[in-house]
Amino acid sequence: MEFYVKLLLGLLVSFFVSLALSPIIISLIKREKIKQVILHYVESHKSKSGTPTMGGLIFIITLCLVPFLFFRGSFVLASMSVVVFFGYGLVGFLDDFIKFKFKRNLGLRAYQKIIFQLGISIVISVFAYKSSLVGGQIILPFSGKTVNFGWGIIPLNILVFLATTNSVNLTDGLDGLATGTTVSYLFNFVLLIIVLSTTLFAGLGGNFIAEINNLMLFASCSIGALICYLLFNCFPAKIFMGDTGSLALGALLASLAIFTKTTLYLPLLGIMFVASSVSVILQVAYYKLTKKRIFLMAPLHHHFEKKGVHEVRISVSYSFVTLVVGLLVVLLEII
Repeated sequence: MEFYVKLLLGLLVSFFVSLALSPIIISLIKREKIKQVILHYVESHKSKSGTPTMGGLIFIITLCLVPFLFFRGSFVLASMSVVVFFGYGLVGFLDDFIKFKFKRNLGLRAYQKIIFQLGISIVISVFAYKSSLVGGQIILPFSGKTVNFGWGIIPLNILVFLATTNSVNLTDGLDGLATGTTVSYLFNFVLLIIVLSTTLFAGLGGNFIAEINNLMLFASCSIGALICYLLFNCFPAKIFMGDTGSLALGALLASLAIFTKTTLYLPLLGIMFVASSVSVILQVAYYKLTKKRIFLMAPLHHHFEKKGVHEVRISVSYSFVTLVVGLLVVLLEII
């Protein structure tokens, strides 16, 4: 019970620290006139042009400080999660800064972003494989078993980082969409780890349990910081997270999954992030083959917009579907 109180306390402290930081950072961003440039083909978003961006700094600063107040025992993996979270956020910050500095919608070129992301993911994937706490094992969902990929876990983890960060980035297209969906994901992630802690993790030793608990604390703190950020990011958004925030969030989800050996749960808990990526892949592939489109616009949330669905309804639906599917996954794990 004491640990669950700590989870709640970490959530609340992160919320209030973010709440204190938000007006300061938003004021600074406005003063520096760091504004979002809206792509010309998103006609319905013209009114959003000029909205302050790089708001991801709010929860990045919070989550690089607050979790360390609550970490206890061994927290190597949790610390590495924070480092990776910050590293990807730095890549996103560089991308956003170039857009702002040169007054253009294109920041880092695609290959430049991939190089940075690839570099970080290779380092962290090798670290995870070499770590006695993680190694090459992954939990097989709903089986109560693990499988050892050996060194093959390294390319798999690299793929997970690239796929997850870019999926979250693609989902960050409407007010509150990526934020709300991530909150639902993290809530279910914490529930899943609590369940696994009573089964698969139970006999793995105190050191590993301490690491798992600290990763849960990091996730719980993230929920608090993001709920606060959502107050400013929900429709109509007062600030956008930018690539600064979306890349950091993707790295957060990937590192938590990899370090808790729950990589195969990630596409289940993050079903709407998967939908964003798959819709883009299908759209591009189908267009190249037929010169026709499957969706009115990709990613999927823009298709719904084109169909006349209000973005508030889309954002709430994404969060709700993510929450319900995640709860079903946790329930199936219990059964």
